[in-house]
Amino acid sequence: MLPSFYQKYLEKYLKPAQLITLKMLVWLLQSQKTVRIERLAANLPLPILENSRRRHVQRFLSLGSLSILALWFPLVREIIERQIKAGTQLIIALDRTQWQSNNVLMVSAVHQKRAFPIFWTLLDKKGACNLAEQKQVLRPVIRLLNKYQLVIVGDREFHSIELAQWLQRQHVSFVQVKNVTQLFEKKGKSFNR
Repeated sequence: MLPSFYQKYLEKYLKPAQLITLKMLVWLLQSQKTVRIERLAANLPLPILENSRRRHVQRFLSLGSLSILALWFPLVREIIERQIKAGTQLIIALDRTQWQSNNVLMVSAVHQKRAFPIFWTLLDKKGACNLAEQKQVLRPVIRLLNKYQLVIVGDREFHSIELAQWLQRQHVSFVQVKNVTQLFEKKGKSFNR
């Protein structure tokens, strides 16, 4: 269910009962393919009332140790350091997408034709994001991956001169492309400074 590397890592941050709850939720998400708390609670294999299972899931999901900065970022750093040598170039995709009724601004690391989500935010509006929102998702990622030569790749939504200038001040390269997805389908594409 959870790879052994994840398990060992998570044991440092979660109590044994919390780790069991996480494993059950991962299993449920894979089998139920839904993120509705009511549906997860109804199928959670705990010998307690359904209302109690729902509160159990809610309490678990509100744990401070499950925050992106406390748990996810160290895990991301470890995964990337295992795959990519420090000091080398790392491509970071900046993209915004509409997922059901959610407007998501996402930053992902790209390695071997795969995008690995690092950080995201839900925008409380429809449509394009602005420079402040772009900086909000990029700042923590730039700090997290400061051992790499970062190249931010964005599509036409991220064509602002202000963003390019801000990234240059952060010592990060920026490439604006017509279509991010098509770019990574081309074999052997390289972005040298």
